[in-house]
Amino acid sequence: MRTAETTEKTPQAPTGTGRRRALRTPGGLSVRLDTRALVVVVLLLAAAFAASVVLIGTGDFPISFGDVVKTLFGEGNPGQELVVNELRLPRVLVGLLVGASLGLGGALFQAVSRNPLGSPDVLGLGQGATAGALVMIVLFSGTTTQVTVGALVGGLVTGAAIYLLAWKRGVHGYRLVLVGIGVSAVASAVNGYLITKADFVDAARAVVWMTGTLDGRDWKQVWPLLALVGVLVPLVLTHARGLRMTEMGDDVSHALGVRVERVRLVLMVSAVLLTAAATAAAGPVGFVALTAPQLARRLTRSPGPNLVASLCMGAALLVTADWASQRLFGDGQLPVGVVTGVLGGVYLLWLLVTERKAGRI
Repeated sequence: MRTAETTEKTPQAPTGTGRRRALRTPGGLSVRLDTRALVVVVLLLAAAFAASVVLIGTGDFPISFGDVVKTLFGEGNPGQELVVNELRLPRVLVGLLVGASLGLGGALFQAVSRNPLGSPDVLGLGQGATAGALVMIVLFSGTTTQVTVGALVGGLVTGAAIYLLAWKRGVHGYRLVLVGIGVSAVASAVNGYLITKADFVDAARAVVWMTGTLDGRDWKQVWPLLALVGVLVPLVLTHARGLRMTEMGDDVSHALGVRVERVRLVLMVSAVLLTAAATAAAGPVGFVALTAPQLARRLTRSPGPNLVASLCMGAALLVTADWASQRLFGDGQLPVGVVTGVLGGVYLLWLLVTERKAGRI
């Protein structure tokens, strides 16, 4: 008679989770860290800082990397402090904040829609914010502040319209994308009509704004955008767990106690505000919201929305594109939106081909 032996096997970690580490705080809160994602975030932050320092030192009055760093810490001479702190630093900060806002907003929309094409560029939020700004420019010859408010209102109205039109016992991915494409077409038509009705001066001003540019940005654009980002980023991160749970499906999420539609609504409103604020500050800078989350996911190789990595990737992309727009085209400078549009358009074509080969579209 053979005696059956019971052996205890060590549970195996699921594929792709071997690099995760669980940390427990004194209060009993458990936090999971993905080592690779953490390294990617640190490297992206370093890249954004390095690109920002190089960008600050670029111009008719060049400043070395070391002198820029010293000036930022209050050790530069009066001339360097004027150029760095008053003339160039605000533009770079606006670029970082706009890129971070677009990267995070794009990650949220792609996660909610469960579609790599579900970004503000495709859904028409940028076009809606542009329509609001053009109304203020063309019809009212508005000031910079009024144009900013118009862009915010236009983005919020567009986001509300997309959400309401896509609602049918909840908001689902492909319906959200299809509705967004339709709203984008309508907003684009409105923008074209407004341009044709503008006089020469207002039309020229509107066209420059519509390309997406950081020229002339100062501290007046920095503080409102910084305040909004400072409020929305913590709000989004507190709902990150609920967002990740929704990727398992609505039924499973409900069973686990997640209020799915509440999570989606909070995150979509946050994404709309981030996108509208970024558009109000710099104009419709294209494709950063589309490419940053995808690049972040490929670098981290981590499932889920990769919110922090997308935020950092967006900031690094935009300041790098702004440097390229100033230095790679001879004496002429291009608006940063032109550079991101060209690079993002190429990336979009590559993404469409990849998705088609994978049978997902």
